[in-house]
Order: sequence, then C-alpha cells, then structure tokens
Amino acid sequence: MRTVVLTKGVPDFREGVVSFDEDGHLERGETPTVMNPNDKHALRAALQTKVRHGGDVSLMSMGPPGYEEILQEGMADVYADDLYLLSDREMAAADTWATAMTLATGIEKLDDQPDLVIAGFKTADGETGHTGPQTMWCMDRPLITHVISLDIDEDEEVVRAKRLVEGDVEEIETVEAPLPAFVVTDPEFEPTYRTASSRLKHKDLREQTQERAENYEEVLTTWDHEDLNLDPDYIGLDGSPTIVSSVDPIPKAPSEREAELIDADDEEGLNDVLDELAPFAEGTPEAAGD
Repeated sequence: MRTVVLTKGVPDFREGVVSFDEDGHLERGETPTVMNPNDKHALRAALQTKVRHGGDVSLMSMGPPGYEEILQEGMADVYADDLYLLSDREMAAADTWATAMTLATGIEKLDDQPDLVIAGFKTADGETGHTGPQTMWCMDRPLITHVISLDIDEDEEVVRAKRLVEGDVEEIETVEAPLPAFVVTDPEFEPTYRTASSRLKHKDLREQTQERAENYEEVLTTWDHEDLNLDPDYIGLDGSPTIVSSVDPIPKAPSEREAELIDADDEEGLNDVLDELAPFAEGTPEAAGD
C-alpha cells in the first residue's frame, strides 16, 4: 500500500507580518511560514491507512527550499517514510492550475505509483480548494471529496469513504471508488484505531519515526523543473492563467483590551493586581462580573 500526501506551507497570519512585492506577489522568503492547517487532516488519514494496512507514506510539496521544514514537520506527524520537494525559480508564483500540473508530474515520476493520494480541503492563503481536484484531473483518477472517514478493502482494491454532502454535517453519504484513487479530507475527518493491535502499531511507528524526522535530509528528494521535464512556459507564473488584479495587505488585528503595565519594583501596583485577582482565586460571586 503506497500513499502520497500533498502538503503546503502557508503564511503565518498570526504574526501579522505578510510581505508582498511591488507586483502584489507574496514574498514567501520574507513571511513566516507554517504547515497549512487543513493538511493535518490529510496527514491523519494517511497515518490511519498506514497503521491499518501497512505500506509506505510519502509527503510531497511544491515550494521554496524553506519548505523542507514543513515536510519535516509532516514526517513527524504522519510517520512518513520519505519526502519530496518540487522546487526551483521556474515554479514560483504558480496559481492552482500550474501547481496541480507540477504536483501531478511529481507523483507520476515516483518509482512506485501510489494507491492513494490524499490532499487537504483547502489552503489558508488561497482558500480556493482547487489544487487537490485539479491534480486529480491531471492524473485521471477517481476523486472523493469532503471525506470524514475512510477504509481500504485491499482484496477488492477499493476505497470506501463517508463524506459530507455539500459540507453539511447533518447529511453524510457512503461512497466507494476503485484504487488507485484521490481523496480530499474534510476538516471534520477523525482517525479511528479500534483494535489493540492498531494502537500498538501506532505507538511503534511513532518511536521508529523520531530518528528519521531528525535526519530528514537522508530521505528527502528535491526535483526541479528539469528533473520533471516540465516546460517553464507551462508552470510557475508563466503557466498560470489566473490574473490577480490587486492585493490588499492584511492588517494586524487591533487589540480589543486595554492593558496597564506594572513595573516589578512597583509594590503598590502589584498589590493592586493582587486585589483584582483575589475574587477569582476565591471563587466569589463578584468574580463573574456584570
């Protein structure tokens, strides 16, 4: 059983510092980057598949060299076996279509083709939810979206999944697709480990992966557009049909509370702080406020 998980680094909007160049393109080198939150659900689905059915898990991302740390984080989360980074200047500023073409080519270059490719619901920066389905279209595989639980029937070579209908948590349908297949997980996805053997295997995999994640460079493969035999005219900015007319900087959220700074040597001020906190420590009715 071979599984590939697609993941991406996104700007850390919590920092309130997002940098754009004069053309409105995000300067990722100047912006703090974290793993896309929705990709963690895809990682959990891949880990569940590995625990239940064995096999290997690969993580793949397209982005600058700094994405190595994103892949390392993903390896620690999903206990992956190897990592793939698709990276060079020709891939920069790609929209979802150019990204999907590059990712699909990277997957097809793997020596062993995956039985299952899993992607997150959408990214925190683009919010389109296009990359997963577009990658599937390039690969011509069955697609199941909004997946909240899944299992593999290896004998029949099918994936069975429960998915939300139009994102409605009150309406769930069960679907089946032949392997190899492509799955997009929903934020409602929850992995399950019903048997003692699955829980023990989960523990063993975690222990085995700690050293591998620390030395992730040994299992990291980086491919540029020449390695993938991709024409620069069809990837990156040149290959992106999307046109962004303008970009508004993301303002840092203003503080909604007033704060008074108390110096550590201000004995009277510290006593005032203790007087304010005392009702909460005592659990008095006044602590609830008005």
